[in-house]
Amino acid sequence: MILSRRKLLTRGTVLGCSLAASPLITPVSLAAAPWDQRLVVIILRGGMDGLDLLRPYGDPNYAGLRPTLGGGPDGAAQPGLDLDGFFALHPALAPLMPLWRQEELGFVQAVSTPYRDRRSHFDGQDLLEAGTTGLGERHDGWLNRLLQLQSGTAARTAFAIGYGELQLLQGAAPVSDWSPDADLRLSPQAERLAGLLMQEDPLFASALSEALILSRNDAEPEQAAEMEEMEMPAMEMPKPSRGKAHLKLAEFAAEQLRGETRIASFSLNGWDTHSRQSGGLTAALTRLSDCILTLKQGVGAPVWGKTAVVAMTEFGRTVQENGTGGTDHGTGGAMILAGGAIRGGRVMGRWPGLEEAALYNRRDLMPTGDVRAVAGWIMRGLTGTGQSDLEQQVFPGLQMGQDPGFLR
Repeated sequence: MILSRRKLLTRGTVLGCSLAASPLITPVSLAAAPWDQRLVVIILRGGMDGLDLLRPYGDPNYAGLRPTLGGGPDGAAQPGLDLDGFFALHPALAPLMPLWRQEELGFVQAVSTPYRDRRSHFDGQDLLEAGTTGLGERHDGWLNRLLQLQSGTAARTAFAIGYGELQLLQGAAPVSDWSPDADLRLSPQAERLAGLLMQEDPLFASALSEALILSRNDAEPEQAAEMEEMEMPAMEMPKPSRGKAHLKLAEFAAEQLRGETRIASFSLNGWDTHSRQSGGLTAALTRLSDCILTLKQGVGAPVWGKTAVVAMTEFGRTVQENGTGGTDHGTGGAMILAGGAIRGGRVMGRWPGLEEAALYNRRDLMPTGDVRAVAGWIMRGLTGTGQSDLEQQVFPGLQMGQDPGFLR
């Protein structure tokens, strides 16, 4: 039987698995994007508590609303790290304080999407990634719509990284996907057969090599050593940290951003802290801190200097802690900005206050800003996309207002 590359990719029994199912077997071009800056968007799934991330200990109402959760730099079980005399940073983000001092870390407080009142994770995340004013208005994501406005982009310009789908990057513009559990365990004979079939096609050979190397990183040491002895096309790839999936995401993103990729996005779970928040949020923030520092180290100083990292969540949490040491679904929250392109060292946004009359529905932090406007101004500065295109095409119906100067 004559076995073509097409049959190889469509008949999973040939190699013991379906290469076509691998997110790495994708027709990609390495054409550069029309801009040189990098953007990383991290979706924090579950509703991050912005009032614990960024504790407003200078507000006279804060201590009474949060008697056991966190606090300012003095007199708390988990004392925060003073930022500006009003806000204190959660201690789990202490490793990021050098970035704050270097003005490569900033925060935007009291922001949200247009989503209100129903407080469903699914709806909130859909609206966050669609970037629209209401549910069901669009089925593509705002990052993909940004790419649709550009010329010279290709699939490898943007990477959606992780296990689940990212609506954020879904749409008509070509985008590459990668998952750290892309499993391509082949026998030595099957690898040799695949190599022979693809040796005259650089695109497929490169994609196969990339998939094999990623699988080797997760293989047992003896199996990996056996694989390394084979003569297969080579491609430089990062070696993911074993057992820490979030670091694999950040490491892969950094490797791609050092090359032709300009946009990378992935999500982190663990932000739904209904009970025992002090432990759960500490773990989630530690993972986020690890990812940001891994990105910085992985891209290197020259690329980090033109990189903006934006971390956002679908909604905030209630201002008052509940009876189980946690918080429930809320409205206003916070965003985290990092990178050498960020003009950090500041807590941005208009603080609404924590008086009961100032709260949204007398229970949540009142949103005074739109997460889409923050993302819009950052994309405006990084890519040069016009404000009218951002307001009408990328974020339909958004009024971005005046440039708040998020970037250097």
